[in-house]
Amino acid sequence: MNGTNALPSLPQRALAIAFCLLIGGGLGWYVLNGPAPSANEAVRAVVIRPQTRAFDIARTLKEARVIRSRAAFLIVAVARGTQRRLLAGEYEFAPGLSLLEVIRRIEQGKGLVNPVTIPEGYAARQIAELLEEKELIDQKRFMALLQDRRLLQQYGVEGPSLEGYLFPDTYRLVRGLSEEAIIGVMAQRFAEVFGPAERARAMELKMSVAAIVTLASLIEREAQADEERPLVSAVFHNRLRLGMPLQSDPTVLYGLSRFNGKLTKANLQSPSPYNTYLHRGLPPGPIASPGRASMIAALYPASSRYLYFVSKNDGTHAFSNTLREHGAMVRRYQIRRAG
Repeated sequence: MNGTNALPSLPQRALAIAFCLLIGGGLGWYVLNGPAPSANEAVRAVVIRPQTRAFDIARTLKEARVIRSRAAFLIVAVARGTQRRLLAGEYEFAPGLSLLEVIRRIEQGKGLVNPVTIPEGYAARQIAELLEEKELIDQKRFMALLQDRRLLQQYGVEGPSLEGYLFPDTYRLVRGLSEEAIIGVMAQRFAEVFGPAERARAMELKMSVAAIVTLASLIEREAQADEERPLVSAVFHNRLRLGMPLQSDPTVLYGLSRFNGKLTKANLQSPSPYNTYLHRGLPPGPIASPGRASMIAALYPASSRYLYFVSKNDGTHAFSNTLREHGAMVRRYQIRRAG
């Protein structure tokens, strides 16, 4: 046969195969371990939302120039069996990270952590505003979920809302968490603080958990000094026992749709069910998220016959047993000051 049509010899074929394997292996290594296309650029921030598919994650990373190839990302994720377990969050990818390093970071959820402090006494609306300012939630969805019956049952809340059960604390939240997940973190923290011992004490008082949390929310909004919380609690317990209206200004404010910064006589006549000047007993539910000190005060009021208190305008209160004494304190600390 003519030499020009002859097949390559065995050593030649072996050499060609080896060359292809070398090139393919080198290319594969480079895709997996070589620097990303942003090696000479700034750090890239990427947010992966909950329930985002691996395909869409790959597209987001490619558009952000974190990875070179969407296909390579998907192949590696499938090969590792983690394509359905890539975690939501906010991630920062430094220049030069390999594809494998990028995937591992998302598999492990090593995203940015946002410390958020929820102050004691914040109402749910204020909590939602704070979280939305930090771009962690959608406020409307968050507020709607607080009345979701499924979530109320899940966290054992007796009432129409999770208001009061979002425990005020400092949380380390990852952007990309769902509103349900963030609510869950706060509600679970509440369950840790208000545990079996606290529930047993509520039963001793013949009060429901909802009643204690509601009372604690009033104490939280009325008292600034920790040492006064049990005294404020005693006033409310005494009034409840005697059937007197609680006459708590913060409950009136909570029920107002609009407030200009000064409580008026007209406000005190508002027909809201939260108006404890018009309605006896506790309001329909908590008006804020009480801290542990206020919950303990609600469970363990001071041994006192006080029925009244008035602000001294320095963060403390003057307490009285009788209406006459209370009137004198009002004139001393409020009327003269106003004049």
